Amino acid sequence: MPESPDFTAPGGAALDNLGVRLHENGATLRVWSQNATSIELVTFDETDLDWVTDEVDLARGADDVWEVTTDLLQPGTRYAIRVGGPHGPGNTFNPETLLLDPYARGLAQGDGYEEWRSVVIVDGFDWGESSKPRIPLDRTVIYEAHLKGMTKRHPDVPPALHGTYAGLAHPTMIDYFHSLGVTAVELLPVHAFVPEPRLLERGLTNYWGYNTLNFFTPHAAYATDDARKEGPEAVLAEFKGMVKLLHEAGLEVILDVVYNHTSEEGIGGPRSSLRGIDNANYYRQQPDGAYIDTTGVGNTLNTAMDAGARLVLDSLRYWAQEMQIDGFRFDLAAALGRDAAHEYTPEHPLLLAIRDDPALQGVKLIAEPWDVGLGGWQTGNFPDGWHEWNDRYRDRVRNFWLSDIDYARRASAPVGIGGFATRLAGSSNTFSEARGPLASVNFITAHDGFTLRDLVSYDVKHNEANGEDNRDGADMNRAFNHGVEGPSTDPSIEATRRKAMRNLLGTLLLSAGIPMLTAGDESGRTQRGNNNAYAHDSDLTWLGWEHEDWQNDLRAHVAALTRLRRENPALRPSQYARLGEHTPHASVMDWYDQNGETMEQEQWTDPSNRTLQYVAASTPVDEPANRILLIVHGTETPIDITLPAIEDASRFVSLWSSADENPDVASETFSPGDLLATPGTSMRLFRVE
Repeated sequence: MPESPDFTAPGGAALDNLGVRLHENGATLRVWSQNATSIELVTFDETDLDWVTDEVDLARGADDVWEVTTDLLQPGTRYAIRVGGPHGPGNTFNPETLLLDPYARGLAQGDGYEEWRSVVIVDGFDWGESSKPRIPLDRTVIYEAHLKGMTKRHPDVPPALHGTYAGLAHPTMIDYFHSLGVTAVELLPVHAFVPEPRLLERGLTNYWGYNTLNFFTPHAAYATDDARKEGPEAVLAEFKGMVKLLHEAGLEVILDVVYNHTSEEGIGGPRSSLRGIDNANYYRQQPDGAYIDTTGVGNTLNTAMDAGARLVLDSLRYWAQEMQIDGFRFDLAAALGRDAAHEYTPEHPLLLAIRDDPALQGVKLIAEPWDVGLGGWQTGNFPDGWHEWNDRYRDRVRNFWLSDIDYARRASAPVGIGGFATRLAGSSNTFSEARGPLASVNFITAHDGFTLRDLVSYDVKHNEANGEDNRDGADMNRAFNHGVEGPSTDPSIEATRRKAMRNLLGTLLLSAGIPMLTAGDESGRTQRGNNNAYAHDSDLTWLGWEHEDWQNDLRAHVAALTRLRRENPALRPSQYARLGEHTPHASVMDWYDQNGETMEQEQWTDPSNRTLQYVAASTPVDEPANRILLIVHGTETPIDITLPAIEDASRFVSLWSSADENPDVASETFSPGDLLATPGTSMRLFRVE
């Protein structure tokens, strides 16, 4: 796309229009390679991808962009490129290898694992009256889901649509998302990906999809059989149709994108695209050609080079504009922010370009703020305008409701409530005042790790089915099985587990910040203790839709909590309050102990004090004034709590309690000074009137 007068993308105009651009009677193909000595376009028969129909050379132009204009490239043409170049450290050229165009908008697969061809695509789609919902950040509730796993077993989705783009947008699913109160569906990777050969050898696959083959093409296996038979353009149309229907229902679509590495793995792995085009520039490496791997999968895309950074930015532009995507969650985002010395900097040109690009304005940008390289943990250290998965929030909340309770059963609680309260109120110790609480994407679980049910049912991982002798997956889970490892027939243990799940969900959905719920947690899905189920495309990972009564009750709690979050702006501030100042869109917070008295400094860190009353008052701007009282009791011993005397408050209207198996719709009322019998390890929410 042409550059804005006030914005220049990495590489500037020299790197505009890479890939295939159709025009009258043909097309132009542009490929960037600094080190190549020759590039050749190869076209193939539409039905036999081994049958070469034509070959033509590209000419090197200015700024190392190679180009050819030819009538060989027509809509639907299957093509590849061959690239020759010098031998030596960092270079892996082979002029016989057929490579994918990194900017290909469509892909076709032949018979072999590595037999892929690029396909010329005509972009275009009738979006009708649909448009991006543009949900405000403070009202955003994210639902992280696997596209196939969501509908693979759904009885009310037609079998032909199971596990597909069309299936996700079926009216049954839209009704379900609405019933939960989520506003955005965040999909695990849907860029075209392939399983690693080592997994195929073990009879497994890459189910999650974090092994990208191409950054511009939707994963064909998620399309219906009819669309796949029709070809790449039909797959593309089905994807866009899904987005259109979700948008018409007021739901946003966020993509989990994997730009930090590709499926080419380490040296010796598959050579499908970038490695054969200009390995020395596209991947981070030592002077001797050894890869610098900050991703743990063999290679790291070199975003310190303009070509690598521009590839990422152009892909984002394409998905945000042509595909109408509302936001992106960047896998191992710290890898994208590493400079030429391979060190992370929040001022990295690519991170700033993604934020500032006019084509990406209004798009939600969510970083997974770490990678596995040196200095890779960067939570709280991304630029203004970015949001981050808050692992500090996850760990503190898990500790408070699980690990600390486990420890307290053997001794006494190890810490007080201060750290938990900070997370509840928006993690101001992690994010700057300028970024505010909405910089934090709060989560308790994600696709990677225990499900919510497993978190309260297992102390340790059980990953034997992954074929790695239980060595894979996180060892530190901050989980608590509540007395028995795995399934239990003890009613008391099961009741305690259910309450623990309600406490975790209540914390998540009542905290300041942007909440992210993992698909299936709302109904207590289990993976039988597997905390790294990336390689299982089976009923272990697919969502089940036949639920017991307690699972329906848990889902009702989630729906109630999202509704209460929506109705009470005091729960969703977009700014931190400043002492003694009127701060629009902030919530003024006051803290009381179990006796209704203002919390004293020493009480925050006292391990014997794990009870607080939290009052948040909104600062009205575009919504009515609102106040809530949230009670948190973090020990297993029941207590009586004295409700606080609050200025201008005459009563407290009960809205929700984690102690209830069913969300209680009856609104009990209490007065300041009343004693409230409070069960062990529980939460309760009130509206202050």
